[in-house]
Amino acid sequence: MTFLRSICVLVLLFAGVALAQVQTEKPPIALTTEQEARFKALLPNLRCLVCQNESLADSQAPLAQDLRYEIRGLLAQGDSDFQVKKYLTDRYGEFILYRPAVELKTYLLWFGPLLLLVIGLVTLYRFTRRRQNAAAAPAVDQAALRKLLDDDAG
Repeated sequence: MTFLRSICVLVLLFAGVALAQVQTEKPPIALTTEQEARFKALLPNLRCLVCQNESLADSQAPLAQDLRYEIRGLLAQGDSDFQVKKYLTDRYGEFILYRPAVELKTYLLWFGPLLLLVIGLVTLYRFTRRRQNAAAAPAVDQAALRKLLDDDAG
């Protein structure tokens, strides 16, 4: 019986070790100076998928670190900036780009603010015209009333 208890205690003690994650070091990827410049220019234009309000250049999230490592690998293979962005958008969607491409599915994103501005200006114009017409209409009515009163009095 004590042997069985000892085994249970040992299993419970080592259960935490079984759940522990091991941080593996990734081998550094060397880039040429031109590739390093492209890497640094590319990162501010890509959004961190975890933080969402930070670029991949600024984010310290583990996923951002993995994406930076992956981008370095793609650049080291000789991929162009377009190919890197295409790879990332195919994998993570347009959300990863701070400036998505102007396509049919992103028209509302690109032209929505302009459309709202035009609608607001048209509404403002119609509202002010209606107020001007409403303000001018009683003055015309008063003049007509005075003329009628003068005709009745005279």
